[in-house]
Amino acid sequence: MNTPHPAPALPPVLPPSPLDPEIKQFVDTVCAESRRLIAGRELGWPALREIFEQARLPWRQGGPEMARSQDIVADTQAGPVRLRIHDPAPGRNKPTLVYLHGGGWTIFSLDTHDRLMREYAHQGDLAVVGVDYALSPEVRYPVALEQCVATVRWLEAHAAELGLDAQRLALGGDSAGAALSFGTALKLRDAGEGHRVKALLGNYGGFAPDYSDNARRRYGSPQDMLTADEVDMFWNNYVRGPADRTDPYAAPLLAQLQGLPPVFLAIAECDVLAEQNLLMAGRLLAAKVPVEAEVYAGAPHSFLEAMSISQTARRAIADSAAWLRRVLD
Repeated sequence: MNTPHPAPALPPVLPPSPLDPEIKQFVDTVCAESRRLIAGRELGWPALREIFEQARLPWRQGGPEMARSQDIVADTQAGPVRLRIHDPAPGRNKPTLVYLHGGGWTIFSLDTHDRLMREYAHQGDLAVVGVDYALSPEVRYPVALEQCVATVRWLEAHAAELGLDAQRLALGGDSAGAALSFGTALKLRDAGEGHRVKALLGNYGGFAPDYSDNARRRYGSPQDMLTADEVDMFWNNYVRGPADRTDPYAAPLLAQLQGLPPVFLAIAECDVLAEQNLLMAGRLLAAKVPVEAEVYAGAPHSFLEAMSISQTARRAIADSAAWLRRVLD
């Protein structure tokens, strides 16, 4: 009779670093409110999106007031795309940050990220254009990416009438939005249009679907702001099949990165995606792309949304806004 062998023990991992107390208050509050609103129900994505919007409502209020904020619809090559423009001082063409919100390509919106965009506009003396790209799983890769590429082209053609400077345009985003930003820049580079983008901002980007078991166990637990299971779910929502998971435009960590514009990476230390952000920094350096990477101690995924109470979040926004001013000026 054969005796079954016990499963091999998993190697130990370093214990997670403690969360910054101010950001932990944001995490605890948002997660508790989301659980309260869900109330144990099995809900589809439309209903879940509404709940996540409600849970984040207090955190997007306040902040700088804009001299001009408007929603417009851009008639792009990829179809109509809703844009939100924040301009702190209309009357002159100014550097522009095209910002792509995070949310695993599945949730969040121009509204959840409205205050963050206004903060960038105010602190960077920039116009900020948010892109309301199509969400998954209803619409899958590469539709959102195609919309982002087409939006950059449309903005260049219509910059003057909107008070934007097409010659000083940056792309940025957080999480899935960072991946879309890099994918857009890669698409434009490979089409011979790399000159359109002068800078790339990546806030705790989701740059590839695969990451180590160490990352999953250390910062992807059910208690974390972004769990390993959620990362898997979001990628499965986004891609059409296995081939998309290795498409460098979807997973830019797998791309040849030569020829990209200067990059700023804001890396959250206590994030299941921190590992791949550090790998991205190394790959950019190897490709001779100018890169600045800052690791924010005690910060989890989505920590910029805690800007109303977190010194760390405010510092990260100020760091990247100052970098954008330097690069675009």
